[in-house]
Amino acid sequence: MTAPGAAALQARRAVLANIALLAVCVAIAALRTGAFPHDLILAAALVAPLTLPLSGIVQHRRRTFAWATLCVTPYFVYGMTEVIANPRVRVLAGAILIASLALFVSLVAYLRLTRPPAPAGQPS
Repeated sequence: MTAPGAAALQARRAVLANIALLAVCVAIAALRTGAFPHDLILAAALVAPLTLPLSGIVQHRRRTFAWATLCVTPYFVYGMTEVIANPRVRVLAGAILIASLALFVSLVAYLRLTRPPAPAGQPS
């Protein structure tokens, strides 16, 4: 595997920043009611899927970036549902929705920037 270029390194940093942003938004959403032990456990459970791909992302494993896009789906669905159905948490759900879209876009950007070259003689 060749070393990633500067643009790929920047995309990886964006992925890590977006994971952190989404984790903070989800944790705030889970901790908003104030029932201390229950909400803390809920926040940990909701943030856990975001921690699954971290080791592969840090090690530049392209395959991890590909399957990490699937980890974004529950957050996108939650954000979309709450934005439409629950006016009390619309702003927070909107932040989760935007953060999940940003994470998805940054994951795909990394995959596009690190795409292996096509074999000679085959159209791309």
